[in-house]
Amino acid sequence: TAAAPQLVPQGGMFWDGRADTLQQQAFGPLLNPVEMANTSIDEVARKLSQSAHRAQFIQLFGPRVFDSPQLAVSEAMFAIARYQVEDTSFHPYNSKYDRWLEGRARLTQAELRGLRLFNDPDKANCAGCHLSKPGKDGLPPMFTDYQYEALGAPRNRQLAQNRNPAFYDLGVCGPFRQDLKDQTQYCGMFLTPTLRNAATRHVFFHNGVFHTLDQVMAFYNERNTAPQKFYPRGPNSRIDVYDDIPAKYRANVDTTDAPFDRKPGDTPAMSAQDIKDIEAFLNTLTDEPVR
Repeated sequence: TAAAPQLVPQGGMFWDGRADTLQQQAFGPLLNPVEMANTSIDEVARKLSQSAHRAQFIQLFGPRVFDSPQLAVSEAMFAIARYQVEDTSFHPYNSKYDRWLEGRARLTQAELRGLRLFNDPDKANCAGCHLSKPGKDGLPPMFTDYQYEALGAPRNRQLAQNRNPAFYDLGVCGPFRQDLKDQTQYCGMFLTPTLRNAATRHVFFHNGVFHTLDQVMAFYNERNTAPQKFYPRGPNSRIDVYDDIPAKYRANVDTTDAPFDRKPGDTPAMSAQDIKDIEAFLNTLTDEPVR
């Protein structure tokens, strides 16, 4: 009998999907030692009680909200979650691409070429994960399938935790997520992010190793055809590909889907002009300022 297809995790928030709700996501960075690094909920509550928002907290949540640190922090996270859901300025869906889908804007020839390449399964193949068409419900595309991929981004040696050669952020199987730590087929997998407003970002991938769209596109296009551009050489002078994943998990990295379905020395899937056109399209995903 044929082997069952490998199930891929789906959904969740953070790069490893460890949060199930917006409240949990908002809480995560507060005590994370590599983010805001507060030592306890009590410390967070104390800072909230001393902030410029104290009077608003009391007005909204009652005069005793700060009597319980747990309650104060929980209500603060609830407020953040409601803002993300209810305030349309947080998700305006008013980019040029959204307006084009509605028939209210025209894409340039470069942007149209970029869209075709974005959707082409033999070229950029971006839409294989970053879904570009409205859903059956007619809602705007989110440019993610909410699944997880191991792409083998190079190790970011500027990160303090990476000074320890034994430390690896393996996404779905740890260290911050613990429920799937024994499911080693997921090691190195990270959430497919939305590409909305990607052109405004200055850090890319889970470890922030790239800082421009040019760098990201070069990595996608030449990771397999010219790996020496992205990875160091090991003690044996061989290129240490996928160097931010332990060797025993590197088979998890996607090498079958375009543009990764190539070998060193092969012609990359995209030309320099193709990349310019794709970046032109990605710029159409930037939201307009909300007035």
